[in-house]
Amino acid sequence: MTDAGAVAAALADAHRSEWARVLAATARVARDLDLAEECVQEAYAAALRSWAATGVPDNPAAWLTTAARRRAIDAIRRASALRTRLPLLVEPEGDPSPALTDDEAATDWERTEDAMDPAAPAPDDRLRLIFTCCHPALAADAQVALTLRLVCGVATTDIARSFLVPEATMAARITRAKKKIAVARIPYRVPRKAELPERLRAVLNVVHLLFTAGHTAPSGPSLVRADLVERALQLASLLQELMPDETEVHGLLALLLVTDARRATRADERGRLIRLEDQDRTRWDRAALARADVLITGCLRAGVPGRYVLQAAIAVLYAEAPSYEETDWPQLVALYDALLRAWPSPVVALNRTVPLAMTAGPGAALAEIADLERDGRLAGYQYLPAIKADLLCRLGRTGEAAEAYRQALALASNEAERVFLAERLAAVSG
Repeated sequence: MTDAGAVAAALADAHRSEWARVLAATARVARDLDLAEECVQEAYAAALRSWAATGVPDNPAAWLTTAARRRAIDAIRRASALRTRLPLLVEPEGDPSPALTDDEAATDWERTEDAMDPAAPAPDDRLRLIFTCCHPALAADAQVALTLRLVCGVATTDIARSFLVPEATMAARITRAKKKIAVARIPYRVPRKAELPERLRAVLNVVHLLFTAGHTAPSGPSLVRADLVERALQLASLLQELMPDETEVHGLLALLLVTDARRATRADERGRLIRLEDQDRTRWDRAALARADVLITGCLRAGVPGRYVLQAAIAVLYAEAPSYEETDWPQLVALYDALLRAWPSPVVALNRTVPLAMTAGPGAALAEIADLERDGRLAGYQYLPAIKADLLCRLGRTGEAAEAYRQALALASNEAERVFLAERLAAVSG
């Protein structure tokens, strides 16, 4: 008998590191995401009993994959036998799931051409699974939820908590997304070379949205949702492993690493937000910063940088400065200009006003803020009035600054940010 604690620890580690691999391999056999997930869950449950009796195997992932795939094949055989023995149960015309032989059960769930396409970037099943979850036919929130559930193995309860919706609502969303994949016959494959740029953008956006939701939680008492940050880093690292030639993948991972490197210094022991200029740079994660720097250097040498590479370069430039005041502000403005060309976004234009104020003065930055207010796309975006308030303070226009802080406070949901804004408002209000 093996110690129950050791078995539980090994199984937890296998869930964290191997869930996506096991599920993706099982999906090829099951040809159905619901069935694949059910079989994988059964395999993990069986492992808890079996490993306690026989010991943890040398290769837990292989054990789990074999157990899950066998369950999938058994389920397919039972369904095939039912169709054979009950001929009166006529299947709908055009049913895409005919009875399978054992050999067919070991092939891809849909015989897509990418298996023989030399332009296919990688054959790894985990990559197929990620692209399936992030298919553009699915709504953006469904893409994130499905990726969390199937690729990361996050419980539906936890996903619902992240989205601030009831568990039943989230379970229904995930079920609808799976059904849409089946009904629309969304192929289980890596997009072909011509399709890859657009589809990859969707995948990277899902990972970035997930990280953003963890880096500054949309609501609640804590500034950071560490679980979402770790999931996003896990996905970005997996993508880098599976797509080593895609510079934007490297750029996204670098961006996440350098942004998260400041996690320990973004709030004090009471959970109160600390501004970048006041953070203790000696406590930043130097290993993560060094890894990000290597990734960015390689990306910049590879050719014209894209959105995530430029965002990462901006973050690295902030992080490498000896102090906030010694940041290379002109270089930051130039990088933001390049980012605006690559990714025209009002949020990028807003963020650009921070280094612009340091190079051209707060008045020039306020003029840009006024343009963004007239544009209207950032109406309801709390950081616009917050940045505006800071610029007004620097110009001594405290009455206007107080009004801007009130606007930002009304829009903020995260409690740490609300406390910070309330303190700033009190300070400028005397």
